[in-house]
Amino acid sequence: MGFKCGIVGLPNVGKSTLFNALTRTAAAQAANYPFCTIEPNVGDVAMPEPRLDVLAKIAGSKEIIPTRMNFVDIAGLVRGASKGEGLGNQFLANIRETDAIAYVLRCFEDSDVTHVEDRVDPIADLETVETELMLADMESLEKRRANLEKRAKTGDKEAKEALALIDLALAELTEGRPARRADVPADQRKAWRMLQLLTSKPVLYIANVDEESAADGNAHSQRVVDYAKDEGSVAVVISAKIESELAVLEDEERAEYLEAIGLEEAGLNRLIHAGYNLLDLQTYFTVGPKEARAWTFKNGWTAPRCAGVIHGDFEKGFIRAETIAYDDYVACNGEAGAREAGKLRQEGKDYLVKDGDVLHFKFNV
Repeated sequence: MGFKCGIVGLPNVGKSTLFNALTRTAAAQAANYPFCTIEPNVGDVAMPEPRLDVLAKIAGSKEIIPTRMNFVDIAGLVRGASKGEGLGNQFLANIRETDAIAYVLRCFEDSDVTHVEDRVDPIADLETVETELMLADMESLEKRRANLEKRAKTGDKEAKEALALIDLALAELTEGRPARRADVPADQRKAWRMLQLLTSKPVLYIANVDEESAADGNAHSQRVVDYAKDEGSVAVVISAKIESELAVLEDEERAEYLEAIGLEEAGLNRLIHAGYNLLDLQTYFTVGPKEARAWTFKNGWTAPRCAGVIHGDFEKGFIRAETIAYDDYVACNGEAGAREAGKLRQEGKDYLVKDGDVLHFKFNV
């Protein structure tokens, strides 16, 4: 489990360039004309996690296995996409199962790179993309509503509950607001997620700036940052062009390049960390001589549920979790030292796993 992020935006905003850089592949053809991405591209990238390397070194692990992030690059949307304009909404289904959606917004001036609406206005671009996603959600809900109404009239309880959620979503959408603004009762959130609404997903805003603005941003990117802050969301300022250059460098060269341009870390790292924060995700580790491995879990999960990330049998037959905090593992130079120092704890079914925990699950099936 990592997180799956759909990348959307208008044509020629740098989506495919960014995707290529993030995944270090050339799977998505980046070119200076609209609709060069004619089918969704999916790429996996390793979650940057320096703690994993430290743990592996202490344990003498033969293999290091980071958790992986999944990015889905969707063809550029245009105004009217939900009604079939451009390449239509055939690609929208590919992001219905993502955990979050990243809006890539053009925040750079370049006369050599055409804009589908002949202007550079990231907020207008954002509103165009959001409108198309809202229209697609409305169309999907209206299609489902008629059948549910018939079933609800017969007394079908599930149909009545689903119809209530659909009406809740439509109330927001018809007012021009994304479905994520709806106030969903806690006991209905699982059913709400099953509606797979595009606009109910958490949103990351990516302000794609020119190389000179990569460190400090510019006036365009500041508008995006302010917009995200007002919405309670997250914005990341990235230069897709710089990321594409970083992608082909070795680690040492990459560090030198970042230092030279005044960046502490690559855009990929900042994007993944922002996504983790947005979705309230954390990391625990399993460590041994064979492998050191990172696992992603949701903040607030119990030990059995975290065990289930590895395998369902671990959750079903959970007995206990041998637990060492990351700092204790490092300070005690490994599991044996932590055990001797009394830093290895036996935790039961109610234990809420902490970020950085080094865990060994005991189970029986």
